[in-house]
Amino acid sequence: MVNSQNESYKTGMHSYHVSIITEMELLSYPSLSQAEEQHIRNFLSQLLIVGIDESIKNMAIALRKQHRLKLPDAIVSATAQSLNALLFTNDLKLSSISTIQTQSLPIK
Repeated sequence: MVNSQNESYKTGMHSYHVSIITEMELLSYPSLSQAEEQHIRNFLSQLLIVGIDESIKNMAIALRKQHRLKLPDAIVSATAQSLNALLFTNDLKLSSISTIQTQSLPIK
């Protein structure tokens, strides 16, 4: 997620955040090598990891009910919504939610 108004990893005028859910998903792949895990940890150390507070919890509940999202997707989406941040995703279902700004990433 990218947000232009918060202090964290900055590139130009933007700061980058990641939901604690995304952090957990990235680090929990069963076949992840130690080198790959270290690379991910190094990358994540440059970002602000956003936990789940009361506001994000309530937004996630509402998003899950309204859009029938899986719980992790609802939490990640609520995190972006609470930060008024751009969510990078290739998930068409998340991209269709009007209250969340999304941008797809090119896949090679």
